[in-house]
Amino acid sequence: MSTATPTRLRRSDRDRTMVTPEGIALPLTLASRGTRLGALILDLTFIVILMLVTTLTLISIAGGTAVLSDPAKNGPAVMHALEFLAVLWIAAMFLFRNAYFLFFELGPRGATPGKRITGIRIAARDANGTGGRLTAEMVIARNLLRDIELFLPLVFIASASDGGDSGAAGLAALAWFLIFAFFPFFNKDRLRAGDLIAGTWVVEAPKRKLEAAMSAPGKAGAAAAVPVSQYRFGEAELSVYGEYELQTLERVLRENRTEAIRQVYEAICKKIGWTPGETDQRAFLDAFYTQLRARLEAGMRMGKRKADKFG
Repeated sequence: MSTATPTRLRRSDRDRTMVTPEGIALPLTLASRGTRLGALILDLTFIVILMLVTTLTLISIAGGTAVLSDPAKNGPAVMHALEFLAVLWIAAMFLFRNAYFLFFELGPRGATPGKRITGIRIAARDANGTGGRLTAEMVIARNLLRDIELFLPLVFIASASDGGDSGAAGLAALAWFLIFAFFPFFNKDRLRAGDLIAGTWVVEAPKRKLEAAMSAPGKAGAAAAVPVSQYRFGEAELSVYGEYELQTLERVLRENRTEAIRQVYEAICKKIGWTPGETDQRAFLDAFYTQLRARLEAGMRMGKRKADKFG
């Protein structure tokens, strides 16, 4: 007689279950709309501060506002230098507006500083609720859409206001902005258009951190608990997995759900050629996590990274 997999009670309409490519069901909670707005406001504030600091720095390098007010009188050499600084300024403004989100969300945390402060991150999804690794294509797609959703209508609204034309063009730009701004209110997963196109969603990041060396004993199974130090894995066994699988294992250990522990234990044993037996499965996973993490960190110090088991 088969044993049914326990069903996790939904605490709110933001609770979801993500199924990893290995078939492990992991619970997660979607970020609230207010939290996402707060993260965006923080990130835009940081971007404006970076723009102001960069602008003031370049003005100082150029010799101050006195030089900029009448650059022609300073000779061709100064003119060329100022033109170069102007190009640098344009490039910096472009990077702050576009590369800021890409740089941080492509990182291992999948979160900008604003998202990290508010405790949320980007995660991959698909129509069936199965999760994969967050890819560069997903991050690029969702951030390219931000220009269409946010920056372009704001530019049009500002242009209409500056020119004294707040008629049809300004109203159209405002309507455009509002449609995308309220888009997350009209779908159950609180997706903005960029998330819908990219196949991502924004979820609450775990608030607890797993220690680097995991020594907390798991609950004893049919056999007595075996100390973590008795599980030793070779290079060939540890080389099977990468950073994505390490993050998945970390989440399973943090959640500490018996069924997920069993599934991951059996999946890892099958992958590395071990025979699952009557043992302390939690202790096995603790040891595997610790040794895999140490191996990946050593590789990163040598400039080598393994993104996932396919890398």
